Amino acid sequence: MKIYTCKDRLEDIMTCIYDAWVEALRIGHDQIQVKKEPVFQQTMFDEYIHVDGDAEKAEKVIRSIRRDISDEAYLDVYYATLSAEEDALQAIYNFLRVGFAVGCRVLDYYTNPHVMRILELRRKVGNESHHFREFARFQSLNGKVYVCHLEPKSDVIMLVGRHFADRMPSEHWMIIDDTRKTACVHPKDGTNYLRYLTDAEFETLRKTEEYEDEYTDMWKTFFHAVGIKERENYICQRNLFPIWKRKHAVEFKD
Repeated sequence: MKIYTCKDRLEDIMTCIYDAWVEALRIGHDQIQVKKEPVFQQTMFDEYIHVDGDAEKAEKVIRSIRRDISDEAYLDVYYATLSAEEDALQAIYNFLRVGFAVGCRVLDYYTNPHVMRILELRRKVGNESHHFREFARFQSLNGKVYVCHLEPKSDVIMLVGRHFADRMPSEHWMIIDDTRKTACVHPKDGTNYLRYLTDAEFETLRKTEEYEDEYTDMWKTFFHAVGIKERENYICQRNLFPIWKRKHAVEFKD
């Protein structure tokens, strides 16, 4: 078995699929697997092949999906690339095997396990993106830049950023994924872009959570003032706002 591995980035993922597919045409798809890195435990008798991103190969894969299957299928694949699930990359590969065989009809194959899995991944990523749109808390730095820290399981900060680009178009802001050390940066009246942070940049930006202003205190006061003690339900609260998502929510900080 040949196992192709790559970093958890869109360009690397699409390149990995390209290289794996080329080899599969020679030895068969059943002799190929694809995984995101890091791979914590390698099997003894399999060959592991690391793949670096290649913009040209990645574009070929994306173009083929949109042309030979559909734009909607590519959107499903794109959401799946953002997933933190261990089998996400293999699920994409399996879905494409079906999709390239039957074309745009693939999304109607609800009983096919590979189609069901890709739709499930899209739903999970979409739900997490929706949750973090609600849970995002921005802090003002001298009234010039707004910074938000998140630690999502899936790589959803660009999806979250798309939401705030419509609502804060004339502000400088950034959403930082502390897990992946990446940032969705929005310049005033500009377009969002993704920035991979160096360790030094990340350490500097992480200190921004220590800043507080009058709106931070007002939000904390409002949060506690509107609560009704007789109706407190911490189990329901944890279901709607899980503890792991609260780390950067100012209202839960002392």
